[in-house]
Amino acid sequence: MAFKKKLEEKTLDVDAAMQGTLSFKDPVNLRINGKFEGNLDTRGNLTVGPTAIINADIIGDNIIIGGKIKGKITARERLTLLPQAVVEGHIYPAKLNIAEGAILEGQCTMLHDFLNSEQLAKYLEVELSSITEWANSGKVPANKENDDWKFERKAIDSWVAAGKIGK
Repeated sequence: MAFKKKLEEKTLDVDAAMQGTLSFKDPVNLRINGKFEGNLDTRGNLTVGPTAIINADIIGDNIIIGGKIKGKITARERLTLLPQAVVEGHIYPAKLNIAEGAILEGQCTMLHDFLNSEQLAKYLEVELSSITEWANSGKVPANKENDDWKFERKAIDSWVAAGKIGK
């Protein structure tokens, strides 16, 4: 019983119109049923209900979509599009599940466990020269294989979450 209560305390159910940037450092269960516009950076589970209308760039761990979304979606663990989902934009899932009836209008680029310098620059939306500089100076978690840098996506996500990007 105590375990169930603890899980419920970390659930946030939004059924309103919101605008701006929402960022969660700790894992939560976030459910959006209303309108949202802006940027959303979550840890844990994000569920977009069937009545939701979202115009935002979204980064999250496990994202389940049942409503309408326009924007870029990055799912570090899994992206699930339910039958009534309508997604317009570029998606970057580690794993992808699209139910029959869901609509995806845009591009899909699967996240890999390891990224090269060009992929990491695109993933972090920074210049390739910054990635090279950070790797050569040891500022970013990286491994050198032959003459190429390799970056483990999970290590990069932890590095970014710790606020070390660009430092």
